[in-house]
Amino acid sequence: MGLMKEFPAIAIDGLKGVGKTVSTKKIASTVFELDKPKDFDQISNIPDILATEPPPVLIDEWQRAPMVWDFVRRRVDDGAKPGSYLLTGSISSTNTNIHSGAARIIRKKMYPLSLAERGIENPTVSIAELFSAPKPFSVEIAGKTDICGIDYLNELTSSGLPGFRNYSSENRKIAFESFFANILTHDFRQQGVALRQPGTLLRWLRAYAAAISTDAGYTEILDAGTAGEGSKPAAKTTIAYREALENLWILEELMPWVEGENFFSGLKLSPKHYLSDPSLAVYLLDLDERVLTSGNGWPPLAEKFDAKYGSIIGRLFESLIHLCLNVYASVNNAKIFFLKTHKGDREIDFIVQKGSKIIACEVKFSPIAEISDGKHLKWLIEKVGGTCQDAMIITTGGAAYRRKDGIAVIPAALLGA
Repeated sequence: MGLMKEFPAIAIDGLKGVGKTVSTKKIASTVFELDKPKDFDQISNIPDILATEPPPVLIDEWQRAPMVWDFVRRRVDDGAKPGSYLLTGSISSTNTNIHSGAARIIRKKMYPLSLAERGIENPTVSIAELFSAPKPFSVEIAGKTDICGIDYLNELTSSGLPGFRNYSSENRKIAFESFFANILTHDFRQQGVALRQPGTLLRWLRAYAAAISTDAGYTEILDAGTAGEGSKPAAKTTIAYREALENLWILEELMPWVEGENFFSGLKLSPKHYLSDPSLAVYLLDLDERVLTSGNGWPPLAEKFDAKYGSIIGRLFESLIHLCLNVYASVNNAKIFFLKTHKGDREIDFIVQKGSKIIACEVKFSPIAEISDGKHLKWLIEKVGGTCQDAMIITTGGAAYRRKDGIAVIPAALLGA
């Protein structure tokens, strides 16, 4: 981890099961796992041991003993050397009494595995190379792959969570059932959220999954999840649900590209909805490889959003690309956004921004990119000029190339960091 060469303390955040502990244990010399009573008691009673053990010192599930954060922060203030501390946690601490750690503890998020990290193909197009090109739209785009639509559907179900990938389809469902049961019975309680009706939360979460890759309003999601119920959860209750799920890194809200207001008027400012891994949505909607590949047996809940926002299969593929771009952007110290007009007549699925430059991305669950598929990208390029470093259509096709109009067409498996 390159950051350890310069920063004394790094906090790794992310969804439970994403691989934070396994990854950091490989580089730590000393490990304290605070979900183990022995380590918890030792750190709670003798926190000074963190200053005497050989570094790097890993404190796993640090939020169980919030005083650890302030202890590490003070150690940094006192001159701790680069690479001294690693803190990992599956819950974003809601304790307002601890110091933010700003400028002392560097926070990095760990995501589920991107397509490039799953080893299904060797990427030939790099986000880093596109950003570093001396001229916009100048990087040669090439590469071929045998990965096709059905392979991407399999990746939707097999998950980017390392521990889930080797399970059979049926056992993966069992694992996800346990995953969510633990969240409802344990992790919510850790955050101080009283969950009186777990069934109501699950219905809301399934509706959120059905609205994946959309900017549907929260009332629209609530209505879809509680259709036919006379008594619906209060707005305050659903807000608490949402905040708790965000603190568990389950929900991913993609914010609009607000800098677009410098070039356009009438842009939507509400977020788009994603889950941290599309396999979570696949489980919540009771989908599997058979349903996804046959197109038969779509859940009625998902179809409630299809007419307005497009088919669930296309939106699940877009959510897979959202995960991948999050990973590739993080590696490049970039961020991702989306852009949509209030009228809904213009939309760019993803905008990757690094400094003053952007790469615009459209996503199509299709092996072919039609000329018309680039119309919104052309509109954006015309409006923002040199701000746009490159533009691409991400597909399920077999070849990467640049069209005569300058837009790159890139199979998802050939795109990397």
